[in-house]
Amino acid sequence: MRIFVINPNSSVSITDHLRETLNKIKRSDCELTVVCPDHGPVSIESAYDETLAAYHMMPLVKKANDEKYDAIVIACFSDPGLDSAKEISQIPVIGIEESTLHVAAMLGHKFSVMTGMSRRIPTREWHAVLRGVQGSYASSPALNMSVIEMDQDPVKAKTRIIAAARKAVEEDRAEVIVLGCAGLAGYSKDIEDELGVVVLDPSAVALKVAEAIVDLGLRHSKAGRFSYPPKKEIK
Repeated sequence: MRIFVINPNSSVSITDHLRETLNKIKRSDCELTVVCPDHGPVSIESAYDETLAAYHMMPLVKKANDEKYDAIVIACFSDPGLDSAKEISQIPVIGIEESTLHVAAMLGHKFSVMTGMSRRIPTREWHAVLRGVQGSYASSPALNMSVIEMDQDPVKAKTRIIAAARKAVEEDRAEVIVLGCAGLAGYSKDIEDELGVVVLDPSAVALKVAEAIVDLGLRHSKAGRFSYPPKKEIK
């Protein structure tokens, strides 16, 4: 089994972090390739960033298809370019947000999503609606840390997550905590041990979902929404 993991931002540091973390949990028969685009935003913290990142990511999606990988994981919690990637792919494409929100809704009555900046809270709320899990969504506490900060200072990030998550459990009745950033990969166990509630690492969840979908021989339906785009001249 070969899985192609794309970090849609251009941060080599975050990509290295993802590679190290995911290689620890992959199946022994799973070969992982973890890459990022050469160009594009170094972090994704706005709709504008998402659009730029999606554009620069598409050649990597095509590469994974051309090189006959079994599945693609898009490792950014905003799932930039996810629908477009599904359209042009013959193989399953798993977004870490889409997959994790559904798993979170399965594992508890309510979940809260930790997010970096308060300006992203409306996006988290909208994406819960988009993914059809708004009934299970409790809140999105902001850590007031950038993506780069969360990746580079795990101690500070974990401290803020624990405080925010504890408040979400006590005040918002969250039963599951979702770490809403790929830069937080590998942090879930320490936080879960501290809080005693389920904590989901979306990059890990998406990898395991991808492995399962490959095992089942499944892919996205091409009957409608994710059918191949019409061929046309692109200037």
